[in-house]
Amino acid sequence: WYTDSVSAPDDKYESYIIKELIPEVDKKFRTLADRGHRGIAGLSMGGYGSLKFGIKYPDLFVVAGSFSGALGATTYTEKSNGAIAKSIDLVYGPPDSDTRKANDIFKLVRDLTPEKQKPLPFIYLACGTEDFLFQSNRDFDSLLIEKKVPHEYRELPGVHDWKFWDGQIQQFLQVADRMFSP
Repeated sequence: WYTDSVSAPDDKYESYIIKELIPEVDKKFRTLADRGHRGIAGLSMGGYGSLKFGIKYPDLFVVAGSFSGALGATTYTEKSNGAIAKSIDLVYGPPDSDTRKANDIFKLVRDLTPEKQKPLPFIYLACGTEDFLFQSNRDFDSLLIEKKVPHEYRELPGVHDWKFWDGQIQQFLQVADRMFSP
């Protein structure tokens, strides 16, 4: 879940990606290693992760995209959402844990001050209207509108599958191309 786990001390996925992977890629490949030339995007769990990283680390990304993102991930528990949420409990701990609060993208956006809102990356959201994650994506869009966070939201017919994602990834790449520094 793109988070440093509370139950498995060696599972430091957020730290690994932010502190090790990105610097390693910039070191080994011919990247333009600055915010103006870096974007992040993902689908489903990765959509949540990409938005979380964009919001928590706005100095690293100029654009963040989510396709059918599991945006309410920190609210899911095994008790309320069944076995599929067992991994979430292992990563975030109990429902009222500090780890859940620190990684809840709805809370992160609600708590933004105007100064912290300014450097946010441009956010791109897309979700199919028949996707089981549709409502949380729509709710996140409403919150971004309320907070006046620059973003683009697309809801189109579709489910949680590659048929929907393939088209939206192409659209996101066009948006990202406009965001990258010349």
